[in-house]
Amino acid sequence: MTEILFRKAQLADVPAIITLLADDLLGRLREDPCLPLDQRYIEAFHAIDADPNQLLAVAVSGDEVIGTLQLTFIQGLARKGAWRGQIEAVRIARSQRGTGFGKQMVDWAVQQCKERGCHLVQLTTDKTRTDAHRFYDNLGFEASHFGYKLTLQ
Repeated sequence: MTEILFRKAQLADVPAIITLLADDLLGRLREDPCLPLDQRYIEAFHAIDADPNQLLAVAVSGDEVIGTLQLTFIQGLARKGAWRGQIEAVRIARSQRGTGFGKQMVDWAVQQCKERGCHLVQLTTDKTRTDAHRFYDNLGFEASHFGYKLTLQ
């Protein structure tokens, strides 16, 4: 199996990350990977990068970004002030799906949460992403809650 490296994303990775986010039915409707990138992506990257409770990560094979995810570390009063890790925007390049890299990437993210002292790791996935549901079920995640969203714009 090819070795992959997981690391904090860099500004130069943003076009590849947006391409990954746009590479499915839902992403095509929400993202625009055309160059030059929309400046809002760059502004978002800088805000995420400056926040110590955010980790935008990439999976790299050789020189190619083959995966991405974003971790948000959240502390609350619930669970006696426990920290939780929120995993979002998980994507693996279409050519790399089924290789085990996605599992490795999520395992790496869970380890980052453990190292930050999180007591819980949570994620959301769109109801239509049935392949993702199976993937997370197989990793031991439980569909224990309903999630709601309110689009503001």
